Amino acid sequence: MSTTRRITAAALAAAAGMTALAGCGSAGDSSADAKTVTLVSHDSFNASKSVLAAFEKESGYKVKVLRGGDAGEAVNKAILSKDNPQGDVFFGIDNTLLSRGLNAGLFTPYKAKGLDSVPADLQLDKDGHRVTPLDYGDICVNYDRAYFTQHKLAPPQTFDDLLKPQYKGLLVTENSATSSPGLAFQLGTIAAHGEAGWTDYWKKLKANGVEVVDSWEQAYNERFSGSAAGKGKGDKPLVVSYASSPPAEVMGKNPAPKEGPTGVATGTCFQQIEFGGLLKGAKNEKGGKALLDFLLSKTFQEDMPLQMFVNPARKDAKEPELFTRYGATIDKPATLAPETIAKNRDQWVKQWSSLVLK
Repeated sequence: MSTTRRITAAALAAAAGMTALAGCGSAGDSSADAKTVTLVSHDSFNASKSVLAAFEKESGYKVKVLRGGDAGEAVNKAILSKDNPQGDVFFGIDNTLLSRGLNAGLFTPYKAKGLDSVPADLQLDKDGHRVTPLDYGDICVNYDRAYFTQHKLAPPQTFDDLLKPQYKGLLVTENSATSSPGLAFQLGTIAAHGEAGWTDYWKKLKANGVEVVDSWEQAYNERFSGSAAGKGKGDKPLVVSYASSPPAEVMGKNPAPKEGPTGVATGTCFQQIEFGGLLKGAKNEKGGKALLDFLLSKTFQEDMPLQMFVNPARKDAKEPELFTRYGATIDKPATLAPETIAKNRDQWVKQWSSLVLK
């Protein structure tokens, strides 16, 4: 899921330093491009060094990671540079932005190894294979348990709860035009209130003091009071994040608490599916295909939950106990048909921007 949104402070630090990992080139390759495969992604991408190193050793490619901001920003950059792509594989385009990338002709079709282990409902381009589903999660409002305990206030659980006066000024969300979690939250309100009612909902939410920032990092790590990375300096006890964000707040704590310091408003969730794709015009198409196969391998998929705090796309990938214990399971997240999103997204974002940001 876009966005790093989901990484702990330690993982963020590791991600910042991990722009490339050393590896050996294959014996037959003489150029630097042939020995390097470049992954273009959002700021959330992270993986264990040992996992990437294993791929490099087996494949002979050195992995270079280029991060380009929030998912929405990274997708826009990829489209603008599509005639001279920055890398070979793009990771992190999701179902809220997918049609934008597909319509721009961003990807070269490729059926990655292991796709048969991915549920059909995650394969939104199953006929064209222009993108490969790699993970999924639910965008939901998270809350700071300590705040609500101290104020003797029950946390909100639904979209409509967020309009109640007791929650005035408590919520921070992301800009729909620049952030995929922000866009997913907007789409969730549209799914809940319909195409005729969502603008009225946002008028009320704006009147109730919702704050809007550009990215997940700003919202969660700077404005949210429950973020360990932000050391509780934020003053917003409600934030748009992920159902899988709470495990990040528990990592490294010994003994492990009975419950995490943050919770999830389970009636505010919208399902997000993230994809990877081989960039059209990639300098190292062979390496890009090998990297896509690796991203869908069980090795990488089982590493993802505690690196990016998302659910692996492969149904046979095991999730760590910490991830399943502290993350919220959303049985019926809000959804919209991909074709509905594709048809209306840009106009909805324009309407939202005009309504909320002015």
